[in-house]
Amino acid sequence: MDEDTYLQLLSLVAPLIKRKDNVMREAIPAHERLTATLRFLATGRTYEDLKFSTIISPQALSYIIPETCEAIWEVLHKDFMKFPRLEQDWRNISQRFQELWNFPHCLGAIDGKHVSIIPPSGSGSYYYNYKGFNSMVLLALVDANYRILMCDFGTNGRVSDGGVLQNTKFFEKLQNNLLNIPGEETIRNTDRSLPYVFIGDDAFPLRVDLMKPFRQAALTSREKKIYNYRLSRARRIVENVFGILAARFRIFHTCINLEPRNIESVVMACCMLHNFLIVKSSTTYIPPECLDYDDTEEGVTYFGLNSQGSNMASLQRRPFGNTTNAAKEVREAFMSYFTNEGRVSWQDRFIQ
Repeated sequence: MDEDTYLQLLSLVAPLIKRKDNVMREAIPAHERLTATLRFLATGRTYEDLKFSTIISPQALSYIIPETCEAIWEVLHKDFMKFPRLEQDWRNISQRFQELWNFPHCLGAIDGKHVSIIPPSGSGSYYYNYKGFNSMVLLALVDANYRILMCDFGTNGRVSDGGVLQNTKFFEKLQNNLLNIPGEETIRNTDRSLPYVFIGDDAFPLRVDLMKPFRQAALTSREKKIYNYRLSRARRIVENVFGILAARFRIFHTCINLEPRNIESVVMACCMLHNFLIVKSSTTYIPPECLDYDDTEEGVTYFGLNSQGSNMASLQRRPFGNTTNAAKEVREAFMSYFTNEGRVSWQDRFIQ
């Protein structure tokens, strides 16, 4: 981040982390507390290693850093991670997806990652996942501008990946129709009516309000391949977001060795800083080369940052399950739109 952005962040956080001097010693200033925390998140170095650059003892860092992470979340989340409350808020998000990624009525791209941790003593296999390491799961919903609309962290890695979404308040409200999502509407400049949906990969269930790609074995027609390309083009945003998080916050390249409650504070602070820096310092934080790019003339996709190489692991592909006919019909309707009135001139180049 640039200096002005840092000073603004310091001014917001300082009232919550500033401490008074006492007769025994001077308090560690808010500036040093914040810089130590940002260095920890950005490098992933241990408290024992950070003591040399911060001149703060590991014992002090062990409470300063989680405390500062909680303060970052507290002062920023109301302004920089606003979850849509009204139908018009959802329509605004959908409009950006249509303008930037040619996917109408999309309310956000959703994905999850296993974040590697050192489990607390006595936890047994509670955090042990199917990939053979201990983890907690980070689930994120992202808009068309790479901002996180919602993040949920804390599900233990042992829970089946198919159950990660079901464990969230977001899914509970989605099932009970409490998100104020607009009803089915006509797409701009067409006569076709489609519902508003979220998009995800094969780790998530196909629902009338959640679209996913066709499996590779089912790609038997040009129409299905085009649908998969158009959905994946919009869904790659969330992959980019996890890649940016892993590249900028190298804590995700380590096995986080903290108490689970403190791990949650650290991860949520990273997500909040991501949104804050996109708004306040976007050219420094995410230059264009960080992002995926489609060369529409050549039919080639150039990939930006992704989470490969980090200690984040993707959710497992969902096994075959019962899918409602209504959900299949919605997917067929989107497929028909993408191959007819909603087609773009370059899409055939990307499926050849």
